[in-house]
Amino acid sequence: MRCLAIVALAWACGACSLGKHSIRTDPPPLVDAGEPRDLRDEPKDEVLRAMLPAGSFTGIHVADARQSLEELAGAEEGAGAHEPAGVLVAAVVENSPADLAGVMEGDLILEARAARSTGVLRWPSDWRKLEIDTPPGTELSLVLDRAGTQVRAALTTAPRARPAPREAGARFREDAKVGVVLRTATEVEARAADLGPGGGAVIVGLARASPWRGAGLVFGDLVTKVDGESVAHPEVLLAAIRRCGESRTLKLEVVRAGKTRTVEAPVSRRAGEVREVDVPLLFSYTRERGITTWSVLLGLVKRESTRAAWRWRLLWFIEFSGGDADHLEEEKP
Repeated sequence: MRCLAIVALAWACGACSLGKHSIRTDPPPLVDAGEPRDLRDEPKDEVLRAMLPAGSFTGIHVADARQSLEELAGAEEGAGAHEPAGVLVAAVVENSPADLAGVMEGDLILEARAARSTGVLRWPSDWRKLEIDTPPGTELSLVLDRAGTQVRAALTTAPRARPAPREAGARFREDAKVGVVLRTATEVEARAADLGPGGGAVIVGLARASPWRGAGLVFGDLVTKVDGESVAHPEVLLAAIRRCGESRTLKLEVVRAGKTRTVEAPVSRRAGEVREVDVPLLFSYTRERGITTWSVLLGLVKRESTRAAWRWRLLWFIEFSGGDADHLEEEKP
């Protein structure tokens, strides 16, 4: 009976050991992704924004065409999935040039032609730049997707009486290869870099071990191009990072203090580490978020430690612990 009890106990411990954890499917967030407090809010540049040339008025309010959660999830996964198919018409102002031209809420603007130029639109900043750069009185020929049917419309831009509404900035975090936090550029920042409002990617956070620090990138840098492609939205830069292999670098065009420079920015990968070792009944070891734990002989001896403290447990009920004091050691004379 004693042997059966020992075997049963061993089997139970082994089963518990094998089934106590499911393997992680996503990497944990970086603990050292530094985001300076003064960069967590957008620049207060509304006075400067009001002084910018207003551009032309069409009466179209646009939005990101990737509306469903499934499309947004797809944008996080593969190369090429980041590019939306057109710019979504979120609203049309009553009696505006777009309203008179028959543009409807829910349309996707695929192309816009002015004189001899043709522009393929993918991001809201593409449309806003078109409005800003087009003089009032210009005729725009639009190619629209309306519920799967291609529709054409023509509108004539009008003078804009006041600036377009300010768009709230968005933040994006990349933890897999670079360790960077980005935000969309304000209209003042974007237009100074010849981008549409909402374009560009401002670096507002960098992990301590980010390879971009060694490349010379700093907080506040505005990335305007990646490998020759205009960064019309931070997702363009994020997609380029995801596509980039470990041995490659990204060629970034960066604006800093009004000057443009080119930076060869490498990518890295997550460091690996042993997180768990388990020999049923004899030995177990785990390391998670800075806490190291090991035990032997069914927990007869157990030790836990962090950077600041440690604790021993013997025979399941004897414990003693220690760690850093709240003062520095005094130097001996």
